[in-house]
This record gives sequence, structure tokens and C-alpha cells, in this order.
Amino acid sequence: MKIAVVSITKHGIALAGKVVAALPGAQLFCPEKFRAEGGNAAPGAFHCYEGKVGDQVPALFAAFDGIVCIVSLGAVVRLIAPHLKNKETDPAVVVIDEAGKFVIPMLSGHLGGANQLAGHLATALGAQAVLTTASDARETIAVDLLGRELGWTFDASHDEIVRCSAAMVNDEAVALVQEAGSTDWWAKHANGRKGPLPANVTQFGKLEDVPLERFAAVLWVSQREMPAGIAAQLGGRRVVYRP
Repeated sequence: MKIAVVSITKHGIALAGKVVAALPGAQLFCPEKFRAEGGNAAPGAFHCYEGKVGDQVPALFAAFDGIVCIVSLGAVVRLIAPHLKNKETDPAVVVIDEAGKFVIPMLSGHLGGANQLAGHLATALGAQAVLTTASDARETIAVDLLGRELGWTFDASHDEIVRCSAAMVNDEAVALVQEAGSTDWWAKHANGRKGPLPANVTQFGKLEDVPLERFAAVLWVSQREMPAGIAAQLGGRRVVYRP
């Protein structure tokens, strides 16, 4: 990920130096009046700007995969709101308080990688990651992240992801059918998982063995094309993963 680190205060810039050190290739952006502080915090990896920090947001959104802001959460909400498009393309945005106590993934937590970035920074800074997405807070399966660390892709519409994610976090019955790929997907879940699989998940080895009427969602890991009859039965309650 290409990461921009933004800070607008003297003490925040000092913390930003630690963030840049923890993220190889990251670049610090700070006001021109703090040029000396920026140079001390991130020598060779800092940029200064004139004017308002809000004027920098469009360029940062366009050029970076992730933005780490050492700015108040409320201020960041106002700064980025006019530039949001959709969860598939918006960059990851993470907010850190100036004391370095909390790391908060604010935007694109899953697909954009903000939750994972926050976890990495929390470890590096000795801080607490504040994860508010339901699947991560409860350590259940994040439907849109399953197998990502193993290189899997998924085939599903936005509505199918939403529907299957809701079934997962609301403890509805979910069938997980694995016909291909590594079985390490739980241990290597993108944001870290421990303990047994969620109790609402039942595993199967073949799609045709699933009593479809009993499940609110079906997560299918396979290289096959889904049989037309089963696809018709499932409607919008399935996600297909391709190892």
C-alpha cells in the first residue's frame, strides 16, 4: 500500500515520524510552518504544503491507497466527506489520537485494508486498535475478506456481500462449502482470528450436499461454475470464492 501520513501539529508530527518508520515507503505531509519538525520526524520522506489541510485531500485520495491522519476524528470526517465515492475505490483512512493511545480505522476497513493497517500500527506504537466493524469486533468471518491473505478472489455483487455479511454477524445459519484451496483460511484471516469457527457456520465438502433451505447464506470455495439449478435456488444469498 502507498500510505500518506498527515499531521497538523508539532506533537502530532513527532508521532507521525514513528508511523512513517513503521510503514516502509510512507510519506509524511505537514504544514509549511512545521518544515523543520517534519524533516526531523521523517527525513527524506516528508512534504510540506501551504494553506489548509483540506485542500490536500483530493490529491491524497487520488495518489494513495491509505491515509493515516493524526488529527481529531471529527475533523477528519468533515475533511473527507465531500470526496467519498464507494467502498470499492475509496482509500483506507485511519485516525490516531495525538497521544498515540488509539488507532481507529475510519474508512474502507475491509476492502481498503484500514482494519489491517490499524492493527499493524497499534502493534508498532503500543496502542489500542479500535475496530468497530461487526465481524472484526466479534471475530467472526468477514465475508469480503475470506481467503484474501491466501490470494483468493470472490465473485459476488454488493447486495450479495451485504446479505451474506448480515447473516454471518446476526448468527443466522451459514454454510461454508470448500471444494478447493488451502484449509488455512481461518488461521490466516486478514485481521487475525483465534478460537473455533463461529457456531452458526456449518462446513461441507460439496455444494450438492448442502440442504439449501436451511441456510441464510452459502459461502462456496470452488473452481467450478455453480450449477444453474442451485444458483436459482440461492438467489442473492451466496458468495463464490476462487482460490
